[in-house]
Amino acid sequence: MQNDFRQVYLLHRRAHSDSQLMLNTLVEGVGHLSMIARVKGRQALKHNAHLRPFTPILAQYGGRHDLKYLNSFELAQNPLSLHGKQLYCGFYLNELTYRIVPRNEPQEQVFTLYQQHLMTLAKQVDVEPVLRSYEFQLLGLLGFGVEFDIDAYGEPVSANLSYQYLPEQGFVPTNMPHYGFAGAALLAMAEHDFAKPPVRRAAKHLSRHLLKPLLGNKALKSRELFISR
Repeated sequence: MQNDFRQVYLLHRRAHSDSQLMLNTLVEGVGHLSMIARVKGRQALKHNAHLRPFTPILAQYGGRHDLKYLNSFELAQNPLSLHGKQLYCGFYLNELTYRIVPRNEPQEQVFTLYQQHLMTLAKQVDVEPVLRSYEFQLLGLLGFGVEFDIDAYGEPVSANLSYQYLPEQGFVPTNMPHYGFAGAALLAMAEHDFAKPPVRRAAKHLSRHLLKPLLGNKALKSRELFISR
């Protein structure tokens, strides 16, 4: 299978040596892989021009171990044009993906999820709903998702109640609404409807709570782009 050309997105790259790049990639039908790209002579210009975020490539790679080698590649389509907040959000999607998606484990659906949200991001001025949708769906694919419309006891979430989130259990009704989530907001999240400001605030708070165990104490650098602007 590794001899076939597959569509690939670059999530992150860094220098590995004077003539090599270390790449974190998202591979169609596979998942998150680390690859070494050789950068020598005439290839250096091509690699630096095309091995960039948001630029899908058709890649052929090999290697029997966890670290693969990029043998050859070509552009799959023109680079996606992102600007301003869209660009910052694109960097966020990339960093979040390579930080929490396990490497060398079958995650076939992550590529499609990533590509869909990246394309939506390029067309949408209102970027926050795209981020929340991606975060919650990615958590679901990785086995860390939550049921927004069913509480911890198997009962339908009520729009008129407030709920507290308990890890590994779910949402339980609470009499302290200021410390929980409005049922109406949870039902909106279940429909990926982040139009209303209260829903956005609740979704952002919940997503950060769910992502924290996966990210650990190392902050996402891409979040600094939003803070500084």
